[in-house]
Amino acid sequence: MITVARTRFQPDRHLAVLVVLLLALAGCNSTDDGTADGGPAAGEGGGGASITMARATWDTGWMQAEIYRQLLEELDYEVSDPADLTRDAATFYPALAQGQVDLWANGWFPLHDIYLSRPLFTGQEISESIEVVGTQVEGGAVQGYLIDRATAEEMGITSMDDLSDPAVAAVFDIDGNGRADLQGCNEGWGCNLEITSQIEELGWGDNVEQVVGEYNDLLEDVQSRVEEGEPTLFYTWTPNWTIDVLQPGEDVVWLESTAREDVEESTEVDIEGCAGEEPCDLGWVVNDIRAVANPDFLDDNPVVRRLLEVVEIPLQDIADQNARMNEAGEYTDAQVAQDAADWIEDNRELVDGWLETARG
Repeated sequence: MITVARTRFQPDRHLAVLVVLLLALAGCNSTDDGTADGGPAAGEGGGGASITMARATWDTGWMQAEIYRQLLEELDYEVSDPADLTRDAATFYPALAQGQVDLWANGWFPLHDIYLSRPLFTGQEISESIEVVGTQVEGGAVQGYLIDRATAEEMGITSMDDLSDPAVAAVFDIDGNGRADLQGCNEGWGCNLEITSQIEELGWGDNVEQVVGEYNDLLEDVQSRVEEGEPTLFYTWTPNWTIDVLQPGEDVVWLESTAREDVEESTEVDIEGCAGEEPCDLGWVVNDIRAVANPDFLDDNPVVRRLLEVVEIPLQDIADQNARMNEAGEYTDAQVAQDAADWIEDNRELVDGWLETARG
């Protein structure tokens, strides 16, 4: 015979169970650290949440973007391939502010400040809808103008101000119009806009014109001219493969320059290969490389914010990878991804500390 157990309804007991269930359901909609609905709590990863990530058009920042992507994947996020959203700064920041993209690792500050004061269609400035977080490389992004060492020594050129003499500027004239051809940056890049402003505002500007184009193509021409002993004037930054191929102090020299009047920060830096006196006044503020994200996204994903706050990548490691890319000629996204994976494994103890901090 089968016996069926019957339980008499007990109001107090069932009410207690109901209260517990309601509290549990409420816990699903909030976290101990006040995260918005659905955001990972302290001690958790991304729970499979998706992230739309971009990267810069300058390939010197691609490995760093890939390092961030792989770290986020270790935190259980599904991250889009940054290569699918390769953007220049002029198009990235509006997209970020409008929530079309969640983040990138390629912010340069203060160089990129020029993009943040631009208005959105709502009338708000972009700066009101983005968050700069963490410092990937602090004070390592040096920028400035260089010329070939042979011409510098032959003519005693130490500063861009020397180009205020038309005869000196004409030495660097390539197209025959009498003005020095300064190999510059891609259209719309921050450096392109800053060079244009300096040409307009500084005393040597009347005798100098910026050559605009694909940066790597311009610098390949620079390399050829220096190797052939031709007078050459160009812009570059660190980290960048150019200063490995054309070494300051041996092949080329940094020129000193006057900063624009509205620049309030110091533009002096201790750097090898300065044509003038140390410290070398390059006329450019040394930049920090920083991650930039949409603040609403970060509020919903405090795990990501905590990660971005602690990641730091040595400047020399970036420069070494950039040099490998240049030496290879053709370099695939798969190779960039492998470089990032190798870097993470080589720094596994440090990386694990970052991941632990991110999880809270």
